[in-house]
Amino acid sequence: MAASEEKHTSGSGPGRPTSRDVARLAGVSHTAVSFVFNGRAEGNLSLATQERIRQAAAQLGYRPDPVARGLRSRRTAVIGLVTDEIASTPFAGRLLRGAMETAWDSEHLVLTIDSGGDPAKEDAAVAELLDRRVDGIIYAAMSLRRVRVPEGLHRTHSVLANCLPEDGSLSAVIPAERAGGRAAARLLLAQGHRRVAVVGGEADIASVERLQGFRDALRTEGVTVPREWVVRTGGEISSGYEGALRLLDGAAAGRCPTGLFCYNDRVAAGALHAAARLGLSVPGDLSVIGYDDQEHMAAFLSPPLTTVALPHRAMGEAAVRLVLGAIGAGQVPRPAVRRIACPVIDRESVGPAPRR
Repeated sequence: MAASEEKHTSGSGPGRPTSRDVARLAGVSHTAVSFVFNGRAEGNLSLATQERIRQAAAQLGYRPDPVARGLRSRRTAVIGLVTDEIASTPFAGRLLRGAMETAWDSEHLVLTIDSGGDPAKEDAAVAELLDRRVDGIIYAAMSLRRVRVPEGLHRTHSVLANCLPEDGSLSAVIPAERAGGRAAARLLLAQGHRRVAVVGGEADIASVERLQGFRDALRTEGVTVPREWVVRTGGEISSGYEGALRLLDGAAAGRCPTGLFCYNDRVAAGALHAAARLGLSVPGDLSVIGYDDQEHMAAFLSPPLTTVALPHRAMGEAAVRLVLGAIGAGQVPRPAVRRIACPVIDRESVGPAPRR
């Protein structure tokens, strides 16, 4: 044990209880206590002895010294998480919770640094984490895109979350966007919709892949989306409002879409506002699907929004597992892209296609 730990000789003293205190209380050797807390008890100690040691440790409030344990194992049990601007987004909590809880279950902590999107700060953050000898690093982006790999990230076990490396040099965990688009189309098709349109988005990866998936599923039923019914207006509430009005205002019955697939939930909120202005009932006259399942928003719209959820929590969990797997194997796996399913959250904004 570390020299600083050996200063304390009694669990009743004012200092931190030590493994030797635990050994005395449990009536076992110091080595036996080390076996229990270093994961070597199986095959060396009986279950009864292991339980006696754990009870003694609980009684004393003993916890193994992480510094000493790290020196022995050459690990710190800390994973760094560098983000661009994710800490300021409504999705940060889910990704961070997924990462932190998965790490905690494996007796690791997550140290998070947000760069504000500044490449120099990202490089400095990685350098600082490497100086602190973290066991691995996750780099997470606010939105799905190709990113410059921060300098130094290749010097440890590293994984990207919600982004792809420009040079293809690291493994990445991203949403299965194309499959999410297919799921949205199948939901509308199952309700009898054949006149469907896409609102919002731009030329980013997510917009492109969601539209590809949407068209994939429609094609199996012989349905196409007219070029003019793909309205790329951006990603805000005003974008959905503008795009929906462009499609619906003044259109003759039978010549306008009955279902809208929106780039995200904010766009869907704008589409709902447009429908209300035009006197259209949702979902009676028009069905609307969002994307993201944005907390504190999607479920509280009128009507509550059916949406395709971005798997932020699952991405955090998966990224940590990949890092831990690389640490355990002692080698960096071959770069690969893992796509996480985007489930449909069925609420009340999608209904049967109107008969007109």
